[in-house]
Amino acid sequence: MSDTITLHTQDRVTTLTISRPRKRNAITQAMYGAMADALQAYGHSDDARAFVITGAEDYFTAGNDLQDFSTASHDGDLPPVARFLDAISQCPKPVIAAVNGPAIGVGLTMLLHCDLVYAAESASFTAPFVKLGLVPEAASSLLLSASVGMAVANDILLAGRSLNAQEAHDYGLISRIFPDADLTSEVAAIAVHVAQSAPEAVRLSKSLIRNRRDEVALQMQKEAEHFVAQLKSPEFAEVVAAMMQKRQPSFF
Repeated sequence: MSDTITLHTQDRVTTLTISRPRKRNAITQAMYGAMADALQAYGHSDDARAFVITGAEDYFTAGNDLQDFSTASHDGDLPPVARFLDAISQCPKPVIAAVNGPAIGVGLTMLLHCDLVYAAESASFTAPFVKLGLVPEAASSLLLSASVGMAVANDILLAGRSLNAQEAHDYGLISRIFPDADLTSEVAAIAVHVAQSAPEAVRLSKSLIRNRRDEVALQMQKEAEHFVAQLKSPEFAEVVAAMMQKRQPSFF
């Protein structure tokens, strides 16, 4: 495992920490690969029965590392980001999120595939895909409206609205809110409780609750096609150029 993705297993709970604080825990393709490997290993492991995803320091994740994405190849084999999204959406065992700060882009959309989502009071949730010249990912164009309602989903995905922790809870995006200082210990206790529950009952319950996997997989495929096309588009190139030049992008 890389130094930007750390894993720790105790009491049959594996905790994955996105640890790149100097970059606000922005995720590179290499990090996605490590996260996919960890989730796949967890899904087949007898040693862990709950999996927690969190971020280092005061950020959950700033989302994709755009510089890394702009230079990566998007042809050929399944890219690491797609492997990660497939792994988290198909994981047969419980996945828990401890959102310890801003959750941007994939930081929000991955939560739609987590079974339990807990947030610190300082957490916020943003999906700036359109602002970046991109489209929604991770079946968020399907799942977010199912979670928060179409009107709010459109406000987030099209208008770029950011939700604070209380709003996210009120809309049903997260399970509970904890004080910042208590998030880690509270989620650890919940994860241990899940890990101590009857494993087959938990697995079967999850499969019954998440009974739209074929529909979700199809939507993820459609999104990915548009996402890759936008990564190669003049719109995304203009966004990256504007960021490098510290100016607002122009689409006229």
